[in-house]
Amino acid sequence: MLLSLSSMASNLLLPPVRGFPLSGGKYPKHPQRIPLHPLNPCSCSCSSSSSKSISSSRRRPSVARAVKEEVIQSPNSDPALDSKTSPPASSKLVLVVGGTGGVVFKMKYGSLENQIGTAFRIGQLIVASLLDRNIKSRLLLRDPEKAVTLFGKQDEETLQVYKGDTRNPEDLDPSIFEGVTHVICCTGTTAFPTKRWDGDNTPEKIDWEGVRNLVSALPSSLTRIVLVSSVGVTKFNELPWSIMNLFGVLKYKKMGEDFLCSSGLPFTIIRAGRLTDGPYTSYDLNTLLKATAGQRHAVLMGQGDKLVGEVSRIVVAEACIQALDIEFTEGKIYEINSVLGDGPGTDPQKWQEIFRTAEAK
Repeated sequence: MLLSLSSMASNLLLPPVRGFPLSGGKYPKHPQRIPLHPLNPCSCSCSSSSSKSISSSRRRPSVARAVKEEVIQSPNSDPALDSKTSPPASSKLVLVVGGTGGVVFKMKYGSLENQIGTAFRIGQLIVASLLDRNIKSRLLLRDPEKAVTLFGKQDEETLQVYKGDTRNPEDLDPSIFEGVTHVICCTGTTAFPTKRWDGDNTPEKIDWEGVRNLVSALPSSLTRIVLVSSVGVTKFNELPWSIMNLFGVLKYKKMGEDFLCSSGLPFTIIRAGRLTDGPYTSYDLNTLLKATAGQRHAVLMGQGDKLVGEVSRIVVAEACIQALDIEFTEGKIYEINSVLGDGPGTDPQKWQEIFRTAEAK
């Protein structure tokens, strides 16, 4: 069976790659912004070091990093309601792209399809954690009603929602990015054809064109963008990765990475292993905040696309949030797994040590 799949992979002719230039088009004057007040609340060749800018227009002013926040939560408290346990408001404004994890439907996991680090529900966990930290967030979603369903009634000073689709450059009006200091992109789709591909949700459209469009639209003043990618992207012509890349998912993720690396924007890329713990489909914010990684708390991190294994979605979400404020991770790419043992939790100092250890290997 392995030989058969190997032969299929070596003989497969993938469709030609579309060019880098974006098609011209006028931005709409007034992008649709959706308030979260319902009546009834209910994810060139990159290296691991800083890359050179391809355009002098991407030069950015020095921006002071915001002080990191830790979650302050008593065991029996409701972080959404108990103001006494809420951390102070952050000066950051984080744009999360892919904050509801895509369409909701049941899938069978455990096959090769789940061996790729796609971003199912990672965005959901990121948004919940940002809200719990009292960090102002902005979501870019195709269907804003999902934000209301998942995160309930939120003040616009805490959570803003804009309607938009990264596959369409004309949706990415500059006003969407006004005031944004950080971006986390966790868009993704399945490696093999599934119902999720309906409506042109293919790896080429999501992992390549969507990332390219988003990166091209971001302002040069951005403090950091964190992109969730996958292990194996540099080895998509090698077994077993070539099997997983039969429909181009690893190739297109690597193209998205390369475009970001060449953009001149301050970036960090997190390549996730096979995702565990989920996907989360909870419609309650407090339930999301109570999600755990079982006994897989310890974090393994590396560079050079050498790490192979599994990783908790919770760990990936936390790594993205921590990377926003760790200056030495700028321009770097990391692979991440999680294993049995005690982990860093939300401790910024422990996460800094993990990132530094990865670079020393």
